[in-house]
Amino acid sequence: MSMADHSLIERLAQHLQRPIENIVRTRSRLHLLDWLGCVAGARRSEIAQIQMGFSADAAAGKAAWLGNVLEMDDVHRTAILHPGPVVWPAVLGLGGDRIDEALDAGVRGYEAMIAIGAMLDGRHYAFWHNTATAGGFGAAATAAFRLGANEAQLVSALGLAGSVTGGFWQMRHEPVMAKQWHLAHAMRTGSEAARQAVAGVTGPRFILEGPQGLFAATCDAPKPLELRDAWRIGEVSFKPWGACRHAHPAIDAALELKARGALAGKVTVSTYRDALVFCDRPDPQSVIDAKFSLQHAVAIVMERGAPQLADFEPDAIAALAGARALVTVVEGDDFTHDYPAHFGAAVSTEMGSIVLSDARGDPERPLSEAGVIDKARALMAWGGIDAGAAEEAINIVLRGERVSDITALLEDWL
Repeated sequence: MSMADHSLIERLAQHLQRPIENIVRTRSRLHLLDWLGCVAGARRSEIAQIQMGFSADAAAGKAAWLGNVLEMDDVHRTAILHPGPVVWPAVLGLGGDRIDEALDAGVRGYEAMIAIGAMLDGRHYAFWHNTATAGGFGAAATAAFRLGANEAQLVSALGLAGSVTGGFWQMRHEPVMAKQWHLAHAMRTGSEAARQAVAGVTGPRFILEGPQGLFAATCDAPKPLELRDAWRIGEVSFKPWGACRHAHPAIDAALELKARGALAGKVTVSTYRDALVFCDRPDPQSVIDAKFSLQHAVAIVMERGAPQLADFEPDAIAALAGARALVTVVEGDDFTHDYPAHFGAAVSTEMGSIVLSDARGDPERPLSEAGVIDKARALMAWGGIDAGAAEEAINIVLRGERVSDITALLEDWL
């Protein structure tokens, strides 16, 4: 059988078998730490209180609800999705105690999730939450490797997960918690698909490109499958600010303009179309609205400087109404043309303008290891973890050898 006779997920499953270098494992520890910080920071949230008081899940299952709450989870630009909140709870929920095996499963989960997400087109993203759509595949790949699946079982796991994948963006229009449900559902569904596949349940090989598969149902022009030599976790961006990633280029440009003393008076933000679709909210009414508001993000920088999590809370939303009124947002054709390979924005006032092609934390403007660690510290502090416990957690994730030490942290926190 030639490679052309293989389905897309068969080709992907074969690609996932290749060895993982130590430098990639080291990178994956930073992403695990980043996710763990996001979970810790979300302990104060309403959804965390619900899960801690209601759910009978183990800690990893509860944590699957929390990685995206603060909008600080890692992100892949061209796939337009967040791998960490789906992959890491799948890693911790199954398998043995050796950290290298767990990290390798995580790297492969990122690869599967990104490769499939990057094939989805604009029609899909207009209605479907890519993290939910591709997340089931990512969790299935992760769990399959944690369970020691062979290649055929991996294909079935991906096929089973893909056969029930998806998540609509309607939750953006209502004050609900469905976004967190999407991530928990993707993790659980992918993990269960892997369990069933290892037990012998078979799944459709052509779930992506088949005549009644995912692409036919949800895409106009799906993109080709890209199987790259380098592991794609290296393409994933870290988010320094607690807002939608679409707001980050404007935040960064505003910070640079403020540093020049030129961020005052009326402000114009020019950015790509999807940033306006998701984040043109001049009058946010809730914390989540504020995190998805370009106007609020820039107003924070104008009045307060680098955004802190407290700047998206109700008191700050009220206090910054006047500054928000000074911010106008428009589409920039060049930014739309370059998106999603680049998330760019320009911020302009009468005193000057800053144009950025990429946001801080992107591979072109990477967040340092120290920056990722500092972010985790700040998130843990926001979630009520004392400084000593936070340092212990950071050490366990970055230098530990046992998965059980990490799950014990989650058990203690949740």
